[in-house]
Amino acid sequence: MTIKPLIILPDPVLRQLSAPIETVDTDVLRLADDMLETMYDAPGIGLAAIQIGVPRRLLVIDLSKDDEDKQPQVFINPQILTSSAERSVYEEGCLSIPDYYAEVERPAAITVEYIDRNGGKQTIEADGLLATCLQHEIDHLNGLLFIDYISKLKREMVIRKFAKSAKMRGSKAI
Repeated sequence: MTIKPLIILPDPVLRQLSAPIETVDTDVLRLADDMLETMYDAPGIGLAAIQIGVPRRLLVIDLSKDDEDKQPQVFINPQILTSSAERSVYEEGCLSIPDYYAEVERPAAITVEYIDRNGGKQTIEADGLLATCLQHEIDHLNGLLFIDYISKLKREMVIRKFAKSAKMRGSKAI
Protein backbone atom coordinates (compact mmCIF):
# COMPACT_ATOMS: atom_id res chain seq x y z
CA MET A 1 0.00 0.00 0.00
CA THR A 2 1.14 3.49 -0.85
CA ILE A 3 0.22 6.85 0.64
CA LYS A 4 -0.79 9.14 -2.24
CA PRO A 5 -0.60 12.94 -2.30
CA LEU A 6 -3.94 14.66 -1.78
CA ILE A 7 -5.42 17.05 -4.34
CA ILE A 8 -6.10 20.38 -2.62
CA LEU A 9 -8.57 23.15 -3.47
CA PRO A 10 -8.53 25.04 -5.88
CA ASP A 11 -7.14 22.30 -8.14
CA PRO A 12 -9.69 21.87 -10.97
CA VAL A 13 -9.29 18.08 -10.80
CA LEU A 14 -11.65 18.18 -7.81
CA ARG A 15 -14.44 19.36 -10.14
CA GLN A 16 -14.08 16.44 -12.57
CA LEU A 17 -16.84 13.89 -12.98
CA SER A 18 -15.53 10.43 -12.06
CA ALA A 19 -15.98 7.55 -14.50
CA PRO A 20 -17.64 4.25 -13.54
CA ILE A 21 -15.44 1.26 -12.82
CA GLU A 22 -16.11 -1.54 -15.31
CA THR A 23 -14.36 -4.42 -13.53
CA VAL A 24 -13.26 -5.03 -9.96
CA ASP A 25 -9.71 -6.23 -10.61
CA THR A 26 -6.36 -6.15 -8.81
CA ASP A 27 -5.74 -2.55 -9.95
CA VAL A 28 -9.03 -1.37 -8.42
CA LEU A 29 -8.35 -3.27 -5.19
CA ARG A 30 -4.82 -1.83 -5.02
CA LEU A 31 -6.27 1.65 -5.55
CA ALA A 32 -8.77 1.05 -2.71
CA ASP A 33 -5.97 -0.11 -0.40
CA ASP A 34 -3.83 2.93 -1.31
CA MET A 35 -6.82 5.18 -0.64
CA LEU A 36 -7.38 3.62 2.79
CA GLU A 37 -3.70 4.05 3.65
CA THR A 38 -3.84 7.68 2.48
CA MET A 39 -7.05 8.36 4.43
CA TYR A 40 -5.65 6.85 7.64
CA ASP A 41 -2.42 8.83 7.26
CA ALA A 42 -4.22 12.16 6.72
CA PRO A 43 -6.13 11.35 9.07
CA GLY A 44 -9.69 11.30 7.76
CA ILE A 45 -12.88 9.23 7.79
CA GLY A 46 -13.59 9.20 4.04
CA LEU A 47 -11.79 9.61 0.74
CA ALA A 48 -12.89 9.60 -2.90
CA ALA A 49 -10.48 8.48 -5.64
CA ILE A 50 -10.62 11.92 -7.29
CA GLN A 51 -9.00 13.36 -4.16
CA ILE A 52 -5.80 11.54 -5.12
CA GLY A 53 -6.19 12.50 -8.78
CA VAL A 54 -7.94 9.34 -10.00
CA PRO A 55 -11.32 10.16 -11.65
CA ARG A 56 -12.96 6.79 -10.96
CA ARG A 57 -16.14 6.09 -8.98
CA LEU A 58 -14.53 4.64 -5.89
CA LEU A 59 -14.62 5.80 -2.28
CA VAL A 60 -13.49 4.50 1.08
CA ILE A 61 -14.85 5.19 4.56
CA ASP A 62 -13.90 4.20 8.10
CA LEU A 63 -15.92 5.69 10.95
CA SER A 64 -14.20 3.72 13.71
CA LYS A 65 -12.88 5.66 16.69
CA ASP A 66 -9.15 5.81 17.50
CA ASP A 67 -9.50 3.24 20.28
CA GLU A 68 -11.47 0.76 18.10
CA ASP A 69 -10.35 -1.73 15.48
CA LYS A 70 -10.38 -0.29 11.97
CA GLN A 71 -13.56 -0.92 10.01
CA PRO A 72 -12.69 0.00 6.41
CA GLN A 73 -15.52 0.11 3.89
CA VAL A 74 -15.03 0.22 0.12
CA PHE A 75 -17.77 1.51 -2.21
CA ILE A 76 -17.36 1.00 -5.96
CA ASN A 77 -19.76 2.87 -8.30
CA PRO A 78 -21.94 4.05 -5.39
CA GLN A 79 -25.23 5.69 -6.18
CA ILE A 80 -27.90 7.10 -3.94
CA LEU A 81 -31.23 5.37 -4.57
CA THR A 82 -33.35 7.17 -1.96
CA SER A 83 -32.99 10.13 0.38
CA SER A 84 -35.17 10.92 3.38
CA ALA A 85 -37.19 14.12 3.58
CA GLU A 86 -35.86 14.52 7.11
CA ARG A 87 -32.70 16.61 7.20
CA SER A 88 -29.68 16.65 9.49
CA VAL A 89 -26.83 19.08 9.99
CA TYR A 90 -23.22 18.05 10.56
CA GLU A 91 -20.07 20.09 10.72
CA GLU A 92 -18.11 18.83 7.73
CA GLY A 93 -14.48 19.07 6.80
CA CYS A 94 -12.55 17.71 3.84
CA LEU A 95 -9.03 16.40 3.31
CA SER A 96 -8.93 18.45 0.08
CA ILE A 97 -9.91 21.63 1.96
CA PRO A 98 -7.66 21.31 5.03
CA ASP A 99 -8.54 23.08 8.27
CA TYR A 100 -11.85 24.48 7.03
CA TYR A 101 -15.14 23.30 8.53
CA ALA A 102 -18.75 24.33 7.98
CA GLU A 103 -22.20 23.11 8.94
CA VAL A 104 -23.92 21.38 6.02
CA GLU A 105 -27.53 20.25 5.85
CA ARG A 106 -28.20 16.99 4.01
CA PRO A 107 -30.83 14.23 4.00
CA ALA A 108 -30.71 12.42 7.36
CA ALA A 109 -30.98 8.94 5.82
CA ILE A 110 -30.14 7.47 2.42
CA THR A 111 -30.10 4.16 0.60
CA VAL A 112 -26.99 3.53 -1.47
CA GLU A 113 -26.33 0.83 -4.04
CA TYR A 114 -22.70 -0.06 -4.72
CA ILE A 115 -20.29 -2.83 -5.67
CA ASP A 116 -18.13 -4.33 -2.93
CA ARG A 117 -14.48 -5.49 -3.03
CA ASN A 118 -15.60 -8.92 -4.26
CA GLY A 119 -17.53 -7.49 -7.20
CA GLY A 120 -20.92 -8.13 -5.59
CA LYS A 121 -23.78 -5.66 -5.77
CA GLN A 122 -24.80 -4.38 -2.33
CA THR A 123 -27.37 -2.01 -0.87
CA ILE A 124 -26.90 -0.15 2.39
CA GLU A 125 -29.33 1.97 4.37
CA ALA A 126 -27.40 4.69 6.18
CA ASP A 127 -28.24 7.41 8.65
CA GLY A 128 -26.27 9.66 10.98
CA LEU A 129 -22.60 10.17 10.28
CA LEU A 130 -22.42 7.33 7.74
CA ALA A 131 -25.17 8.94 5.64
CA THR A 132 -23.41 12.30 5.77
CA CYS A 133 -20.03 10.79 4.92
CA LEU A 134 -21.42 8.77 2.00
CA GLN A 135 -23.17 11.85 0.58
CA HIS A 136 -20.00 13.94 1.00
CA GLU A 137 -17.82 11.36 -0.80
CA ILE A 138 -20.37 10.62 -3.54
CA ASP A 139 -20.50 14.39 -4.15
CA HIS A 140 -16.75 14.25 -4.81
CA LEU A 141 -17.36 11.64 -7.52
CA ASN A 142 -19.76 14.13 -9.13
CA GLY A 143 -17.38 17.09 -8.94
CA LEU A 144 -19.12 18.69 -5.95
CA LEU A 145 -17.54 19.89 -2.71
CA PHE A 146 -19.13 20.47 0.69
CA ILE A 147 -18.46 24.20 0.27
CA ASP A 148 -21.03 24.15 -2.55
CA TYR A 149 -23.65 23.88 0.22
CA ILE A 150 -22.60 27.03 2.09
CA SER A 151 -23.39 30.62 1.15
CA LYS A 152 -21.86 31.98 -2.04
CA LEU A 153 -19.99 34.65 -0.07
CA LYS A 154 -18.39 32.15 2.32
CA ARG A 155 -17.60 29.76 -0.56
CA GLU A 156 -15.87 32.50 -2.55
CA MET A 157 -13.84 33.51 0.53
CA VAL A 158 -12.68 29.90 1.02
CA ILE A 159 -11.77 29.51 -2.66
CA ARG A 160 -9.84 32.80 -2.64
CA LYS A 161 -7.94 31.76 0.48
CA PHE A 162 -6.93 28.42 -1.05
CA ALA A 163 -6.14 29.99 -4.44
CA LYS A 164 -3.81 32.44 -2.71
CA SER A 165 -2.18 29.60 -0.78
CA ALA A 166 -1.81 27.55 -3.99
CA LYS A 167 -0.24 30.51 -5.77
CA MET A 168 2.30 30.81 -2.97
CA ARG A 169 3.09 27.06 -3.33
CA GLY A 170 3.21 27.36 -7.12
CA SER A 171 0.27 24.98 -7.60
CA LYS A 172 -2.56 24.96 -10.12
CA ALA A 173 -5.40 27.40 -9.60
CA ILE A 174 -8.92 27.66 -10.96
